[in-house]
Amino acid sequence: MATDLNIFVTEESVADADADGPLSGKTVAVKDNISTEGLRTTCGSAMLNDYVPPYDATVVECLKDAGATIVGKANMDEFGMGSTTETSAFGPTRNPVDPERAPGGSSGGSAAAVAAGEADLALGTDTGGSVRNPAAFCGVVGIKPTYGLVSRYGLVAYANSLEQIGPFAETVEEAAELLDVISGPDAKDATTRDEAIDSDYAGAADGDVDGLTVGVPTELVEGADERVVETFEGALAELEAQGAETTEVSLESVGHAVQAYYVIAMSEASSNLARFDGVRYGQSGGYEGNWNESFARAREEGFGSEVKRRILLGTYALSAGYHDKYYKKAQDARAWVAQDFDAAFEKVDVLASPTMPILPPKLGESLDDPLQLYLTDANTVPVNLANLPAISVPAGESEGLPVGLQLIGPKFGEETIIRAASAVEE
Repeated sequence: MATDLNIFVTEESVADADADGPLSGKTVAVKDNISTEGLRTTCGSAMLNDYVPPYDATVVECLKDAGATIVGKANMDEFGMGSTTETSAFGPTRNPVDPERAPGGSSGGSAAAVAAGEADLALGTDTGGSVRNPAAFCGVVGIKPTYGLVSRYGLVAYANSLEQIGPFAETVEEAAELLDVISGPDAKDATTRDEAIDSDYAGAADGDVDGLTVGVPTELVEGADERVVETFEGALAELEAQGAETTEVSLESVGHAVQAYYVIAMSEASSNLARFDGVRYGQSGGYEGNWNESFARAREEGFGSEVKRRILLGTYALSAGYHDKYYKKAQDARAWVAQDFDAAFEKVDVLASPTMPILPPKLGESLDDPLQLYLTDANTVPVNLANLPAISVPAGESEGLPVGLQLIGPKFGEETIIRAASAVEE
């Protein structure tokens, strides 16, 4: 199964034989941009084809301490850049629900590992929806934590101010159990916070939504596929039947979120990926010529087309004369998005929307039009701009394909969204 679906870049079992903890007996797939000591970490790129980190990421140390067995490094879009896991240098991953379709991305290998039963749990990373998107397309649960709840030490950076490591599982409670293990402050990551010290996210998965107020942003429902909207509204009706109250809200700023997100993400990517030049990191071809020519050849051969596109656009946005025109405006839009969410959470406990506005696409059909692919992130990227927590939980199926429901909470409101998501399962 794993070979047919191309779930793993590297399959190898790793465990701490002496560890005995909450994840004892559980198998975990780890996205291939999270450092694992002695185990190849490629980021889905030919640039890092042979890279073996000398240390574990903090989340990997947490897994080992909790008794988990790592079963492999999961396939991903190259450096996290993509929404279908088709930009990997190691070939696309196929969706276990329908192998002719994409599993979503960029953590498609991690979601597919859980959906196919190749791992009990998985870790992905979410920069603009890369945990929630594949969770929705593969019919599993994915959590994007609040920025600072989980250490990013050992994560190969794509866009530092946006990305978080998050868990996948078949059920909300299992995903919450994994979040309990990996969350908390870390002296190696100054952005982490103390809010998770006494966490019991798994305990919050009790399905009690009586009296919960759920806001539905009209801007995140309009324009979605009718089949997705029908399934989404059916799940909302189930929440209402269990005692939740739903109401429409407006987030005017989210109409500008995709543009702002890609300017910021690409700008940070152009800076972060500068280190991959064949000397400091990445493969060196032993090229002739001066250092500039050698660097250029290494990057030409090591990076795929989507990575090159984003580096070029990010470099342009940051260049002299265009910084204020693009990057500064994007940061202004980001602040507006955050203010809009803060205002909404003064009226409701959580926000709900379809996770993805479309059903899982067939492999290959979205690669020729990158702009349309970027626009499918419209419901997920606002959460990353505002550094909020969100969860994608299966809401049902349409034409045999899974549809995800996204629940968004205020900062460090993980327990509330987990409680609401567990009610969707019932």
